[in-house]
Amino acid sequence: MARDPKHDILFEPIQIGPKTLRNRFYQVPHCIGAGSDRPGFQAAHRSMKAEGGWAAMNTEYCSIHPESDDTHRLSARIWDEGDVRNLRAMTDEVHKYGALAGIEMWYGAAHAPNMETRATPRGPSQFASEFETLSYCKEMDLDDIKMVQQYYVDAAYRARDAGFDIVYVYGAHSYLPLQFLNPYYNKRTDGYGGSLENRARFWVETLEKVRKAVGDDCAIATRFAIDTIYGPDQIEVEEDGIKFIELADDFIDLWDITVGDIAEWGEDAGPSRFYQQGHTVPWVEHVKRVSKKPVLGVGRYTDPEKMTEIVTKGIVDIIGAARPSIADPFLPKKIEEGRYDDVRVCIGCNVCISRWEIGGPPMICTQNATAGEEYRRGWHPEKFAKAGSEDSVLVVGAGPSGSEAARVLMERGYTVHLYDKAEKVGGHLNQVVTLPGLGEWGYHRDYRETQLDKLVKKNKHNVIALGQKSLTADDVLEYGADKVVIATGSHWNSDGNNCLTHAPIPGADASQPEQLTPEQVLSGEKKIGKRVVILNADSYFMAPSLAEKLATEGHEVTVVSGVHLGNYMHFTLEYPNMMRRLHELGIEEIGDHFCTRIEKNRLEIYNLWGDGSKRSYRGPGVFPREENKTHRWLEFDSLVLVTGRSSDNALYKELKERQAEWDENGIKGIYLIGDAEAPRLIADATFTGQRIAREIEEENPQYPLPYKRETISWGTPHMPGGNHEIEYKI
Repeated sequence: MARDPKHDILFEPIQIGPKTLRNRFYQVPHCIGAGSDRPGFQAAHRSMKAEGGWAAMNTEYCSIHPESDDTHRLSARIWDEGDVRNLRAMTDEVHKYGALAGIEMWYGAAHAPNMETRATPRGPSQFASEFETLSYCKEMDLDDIKMVQQYYVDAAYRARDAGFDIVYVYGAHSYLPLQFLNPYYNKRTDGYGGSLENRARFWVETLEKVRKAVGDDCAIATRFAIDTIYGPDQIEVEEDGIKFIELADDFIDLWDITVGDIAEWGEDAGPSRFYQQGHTVPWVEHVKRVSKKPVLGVGRYTDPEKMTEIVTKGIVDIIGAARPSIADPFLPKKIEEGRYDDVRVCIGCNVCISRWEIGGPPMICTQNATAGEEYRRGWHPEKFAKAGSEDSVLVVGAGPSGSEAARVLMERGYTVHLYDKAEKVGGHLNQVVTLPGLGEWGYHRDYRETQLDKLVKKNKHNVIALGQKSLTADDVLEYGADKVVIATGSHWNSDGNNCLTHAPIPGADASQPEQLTPEQVLSGEKKIGKRVVILNADSYFMAPSLAEKLATEGHEVTVVSGVHLGNYMHFTLEYPNMMRRLHELGIEEIGDHFCTRIEKNRLEIYNLWGDGSKRSYRGPGVFPREENKTHRWLEFDSLVLVTGRSSDNALYKELKERQAEWDENGIKGIYLIGDAEAPRLIADATFTGQRIAREIEEENPQYPLPYKRETISWGTPHMPGGNHEIEYKI
């Protein structure tokens, strides 16, 4: 199928300084947990996108000097020749596909805690970071300024030697150049403070120095937060934002425009819960009015109609993307070939971002289970090894893990029967997507549903059986499949079993009319009273999402939480706006409290720290002493138990107990994946489906094959001129 001609503009080349982008698709800098210490991972992940049609790939933020060390998080580094060598692995691989490679040169000042190097960062003024803990910088004097500017120049030379085509002076997310520009950080009274021209001087001078150093060999880019979203005391687009564009325009070849700051960079990498595709347009659209240079902006663009619109309207010249390029490295090629329904649409959950926020483990993706596995497991998102046998496979359960396992097995050429009692692919996602703001998470289900339908049409032996009776162990044993994958999911506990006590809560019973599990709330099977208490021991999205849903429906909602409410949402950048939303709706949160027992229309709650020890709870069935005044009764009309999940693994357990019968029924193996194995993130459940499908021929596919590790020899120096003995081959 040919692409729609109206999308042709997306495939026109564009000049940025001395370099040419082959099309308008541009992977902006984003973190993956590779840095310069895992060159295989870095090279394989970025080059996969080059193969998929992206015209340029950038590193994550790349430290220019040990004074900019973000440990415990993981950045790239270009401190020495060892880093040059390691990062060249990326540029070499990206260049093989005709794409450009960019490096985001970064100096963090107080936002770089230097936990590894123990160096002292320098900034425009002395301030304490609002993002890090106990991290201050030294105020630069004029000699310091010249020295740090030289750090950028030296790093640019090393970047050129590493083969980079695009060199960034990174000034978004409140890092160093923006700190000079922003009066929130810059309290100077000399030639680098005060007026806009003075506050812009450090940045403009640095751009000029970098251009003089490598400008004939590399395009010079800057990433600029054109509005910090805090009002007139900081950077606003129509004030200092546009004026800085005019001041610096002659010194750069490409503007990469963002919004927001480091403390709330979810305003830039907006989660789909709060922001639709293209949400930054109201800020980005100002840049082309004053700049003569190419401009790119991000906005989780996945729809070629929207991409075409913002290019043809002159809002941007280039489509910048991070998350969409992770969810589908082949997005440009699929659009180019007119395969629109094959695009794996980013759902905007920000689980990819969560890994960096946690501290730098390898990135994962809810949609694309191969993200982060390109090098260490050798996985390709669009290519699959041919089936290693003629075995047929029965997959029981069509949720995230089961549908992914069935899809990949079918792609490999296996005959697959996907079986589920539900009427639709998606499992528990079909309820989750009805929660406020989570509709786009349904793209996970939709992609698999579309691909499975295609694969069934391609091979008539494949079967998708939905809306069926629940299979018994006898049914599975007699089904006739050679191998069986059990993906029956999990459920929310109806008895209050939780992570704090590891036991049921006396009186918790969701079979009672006034008590509900999240599934019962979302199914609408029970009437919900006016006064709702949500008892929470889960640290992700369910409790705050249910609170929002019920409050908007007119209920009076109180959340009693024994864990940090929505804690994982800090990592997905949803937390600030989620908490604002709960505040706006008048939802009361009673934090650091949990429940000892439940009676008709009331529960007894206690302060976790009351009475001085062991959360004031003595274990299952043992309550605080009567004289303890930290416990009290709370009344409700309806109580929602968001206390924990348990695997629906009864079918697997019975089959395992009857393992002696497998051989006589022609069954070679039965495997357990997804939430049925253990409740987990949707991304991790999906991963288990992908993995079992790729390793189904192994001796025991239940357990993962080892992956390639990237290590450095003990005692190898890491400094300029150091002896780096390891060779990485992609």
